[in-house]
Amino acid sequence: MCLAVPGKIKAVNNNIARVDIMGIEKDVDIELVEDVNIGDLILIHAGFGIEKIDSEYFNYLEKVFKEEISDG
Repeated sequence: MCLAVPGKIKAVNNNIARVDIMGIEKDVDIELVEDVNIGDLILIHAGFGIEKIDSEYFNYLEKVFKEEISDG
């Protein structure tokens, strides 16, 4: 099964973005996503940004992941 996680862009340097993924910052390749800016919300899979998402979907995904983690 493949899984994409939501993240928020904190900084951009060419094709690499520093992304906050549920409180953990990681560098992500954003070459596949057009017009990425600080503050944008994206889905990330295997270290690559794969698409922009809106805040409603972002909040939903974070809630789902946090519930799964706490339920064990």
